[in-house]
Amino acid sequence: MTNTNYKSIARKIVYVLLAAQSVGSAGFIVTATVNTIVGDKLSGHASWAGVPSAVYQFGAALAAYAWGYGMDTLGRRGGLTVGLLLGVIGSLLAAVAINSSSFILFLIAMILMGTANSALQLARFAAAEVHEQSERGRAISNVVVGGTVGAVFGPVLVGPTGKLALQFNWQELSGPYAASFALFIIAAIIIFVWLRPDPRDIGREITAHDEKNKTVIAGPTRSIPQILSQPAAIVAVASMVFGQATMVMLMVITSLHLRGHDHELSSISLVISSHVFGMYAFSVLSGRLADRWGRAPVIIVGAGTLILACLTAPLSPDILPVSVALFLLGLGWNFCYVGGSSLLADQLSPAERAKTQGFNDLLIGLTSAIGSLGSGFVFAAVGYGVMGIVGAAAALIPLALTVWWQAQRQVAVTV
Repeated sequence: MTNTNYKSIARKIVYVLLAAQSVGSAGFIVTATVNTIVGDKLSGHASWAGVPSAVYQFGAALAAYAWGYGMDTLGRRGGLTVGLLLGVIGSLLAAVAINSSSFILFLIAMILMGTANSALQLARFAAAEVHEQSERGRAISNVVVGGTVGAVFGPVLVGPTGKLALQFNWQELSGPYAASFALFIIAAIIIFVWLRPDPRDIGREITAHDEKNKTVIAGPTRSIPQILSQPAAIVAVASMVFGQATMVMLMVITSLHLRGHDHELSSISLVISSHVFGMYAFSVLSGRLADRWGRAPVIIVGAGTLILACLTAPLSPDILPVSVALFLLGLGWNFCYVGGSSLLADQLSPAERAKTQGFNDLLIGLTSAIGSLGSGFVFAAVGYGVMGIVGAAAALIPLALTVWWQAQRQVAVTV
């Protein structure tokens, strides 16, 4: 196959993944806006408000490791389709749980939706593997930017779907989950029908024809501990893990924080929309900067932005300043996520990709699950301000590691 044909196929794959990411992210974000509110209502305890999000993240974490291996067997198309169908089931169960006031059933639904989200998140690596190293940052960002659609339309759907639910004599909070049910079906159809040929197979062919990677292909397949013993891999994983933990810890409890200051659901949804817009809208920029500047500067900018967001979010409970802080929180996460994903993809041979990327997302999910779970208890005990300080401290870790790695690389070059 000629290089022109590979590029044409790669563009098509990215467009399909972008479309699925756009629709699927809207399905996840429309529910993320109200998860803590539902948790508070069904459990009857404000300290348990973060539990559904934590269970969601635990489900995503454990599933990510399984998807890492499963997508080698099922292919990227098969794995993504199955994952989204689990999201269909989960969102339906969530709506039923809310209408029947079942907290346990709602938590089961969160596990299934987390499992679906972990599959969809791996789509960014499917885009990376059908591109050469110099284009991977842009490829990843072109898929991640699909979340912008979710940022715009997801929270906007909260109010109308809640009112529609009331017309059918359902609980108002079940409306967003009914919307996610329909959106996941559409995303699954997009993947199943149009994601051909499978990115797994194209990625193997491209790498096999890449002269720069001949030595990598010829060498033995490394274990995950061997891969993660390399400084570049450590920096890549840390930027994603701690970036995600910082973002989730503050974001999941913000809805409840604002609800406590008597803001309406529509106003809260605007704050979350601003946050998610920051998460995804500038993905094209962050991907191109990662390819042009290098991975490390992008991660450093991202971690610094996360620290700024965490320190400013608690300063005022008004909608506008919180919206700005949450926007910066999303933007910082994006730079860490895209920069870290690109850096990790650079370190892996085809045989190492799926399992290592799945393990990476397992760590992301576990860390953010702990952050989600702890957020409710910390918020109930000491308030939103302390959570901002804890988040800023977590973001210092990838910042320090990346600066250290950059310094070591510069020393090695000058020697």
